[in-house]
Amino acid sequence: MTTIATVSGETTPDGLGRTLMHEHLVIGYPGWESHTTRPGLSEADQFAVCVDKIQQLQDLGFSSMLDPCPNDLGRDVELAAKVAQETGFQIICATGLYKQVEGGFPYWHFRSQFGSVLEPMTELFIRELTEGIGETGIRAGIIKVATGVGEITEHERTVLVAAARASVETGAPITTHTDQGQLGDQQLRILTENGVSPQRIIIGHSCGTDDHAYHMGLARAGAYLGFDRFGIELIHPDASRIAALVKLIKAGAGDRIVVSHDSVWCWRGEPLPPELTENLPEGIFDPTHFTRRIVPRLIDAGVTEEQIDRLLVDNPRRFFEGEKLAALA
Repeated sequence: MTTIATVSGETTPDGLGRTLMHEHLVIGYPGWESHTTRPGLSEADQFAVCVDKIQQLQDLGFSSMLDPCPNDLGRDVELAAKVAQETGFQIICATGLYKQVEGGFPYWHFRSQFGSVLEPMTELFIRELTEGIGETGIRAGIIKVATGVGEITEHERTVLVAAARASVETGAPITTHTDQGQLGDQQLRILTENGVSPQRIIIGHSCGTDDHAYHMGLARAGAYLGFDRFGIELIHPDASRIAALVKLIKAGAGDRIVVSHDSVWCWRGEPLPPELTENLPEGIFDPTHFTRRIVPRLIDAGVTEEQIDRLLVDNPRRFFEGEKLAALA
C-alpha cells in the first residue's frame, strides 16, 4: 500500500479525504531576516493563526492539505507539526527549491563555482524525503520545483533535473510553480525526459492562463494541472479561472485537476506593505474561498457535485497513488 509522509506521521491516499493541494502556513522570501524592524508575527501568533485557518477548513469537511513551501522560502516544518498535532489535520510538506529570481539562488550560485551542484541538490532532496528535514525527523512527502517568466534558467533546470533524479530514486511525486501560465510544458518535458512518470507531476498555477490548448497539452501528456490560485485576482481573475476549469471538465480532463488557493497565512518579515495587507480583496489568501464562493459559481456553470468531489477528494488520492491517467482524445 502506498504511504504518504505527513508532518505528524504517515497516511495513505485513501486516508487523505477532502484535500487542498497548495496552501502555505508561512512564507519568508530570502532576505526577510535583514528587515529587522519588521520581523513578522511571533511563533505563538503564527501558531494561533494557523490553527484558526485549519479549524475553518475542518468545519468545511477538509482533513488534509499540501504545503509545498520549498527549502529556501521560509519553510517551517516544526510549526506545521505543532499545528497538525493540535488540530488532528494532515499536512504534507515539501523538499525542493524555488525559482531563481525569488529563491535561494545566491547560495547555490556561489557553491557552483567549486563544482556541479546537481549531485548535492539531489542528495539533499533524497535525504529529506527518506530520513527527515534537518534534525527534526519530519519527512517531506513531495518535491517542489519552480520556474519564472520567459525561459527556464540554468539554475532552475538543474533543480528540475535534481528533483527528477530524487523522484525516480524515492518514488516521491513532484509539484511545480509556474508564472503566468508559462513553461509548464517545458517543465514537464525536462522531468519526464529524466525518468519521472507524468502522472507523478502537478504543473502548478496552470490557472494563470486561459489558454485551453496549453491546458489540454498538459492534460493529454498525462500530468495533473494545478488550478490552485483561486482568490488571487490581482494576478488573474477568478472568472477566467472558472471558465477555463469548466472548459477542461467538459473536455474530459476533470480527472487530472487539483484545486487550491496558494494562500499565505503568515509572513516572515513584511514583504507586503501594511496598506496592502490591511485592504486585501475578499477571497485572497482565504483557504475557504473555493468552497464558499467558487463552488456555487461552478454549479451555476453546470459542474456537478460529483465532479467537484473529484477535484477535492479523488484526484489528490489518485495523484499520490501514482495511478496512470486515462488517455484523452
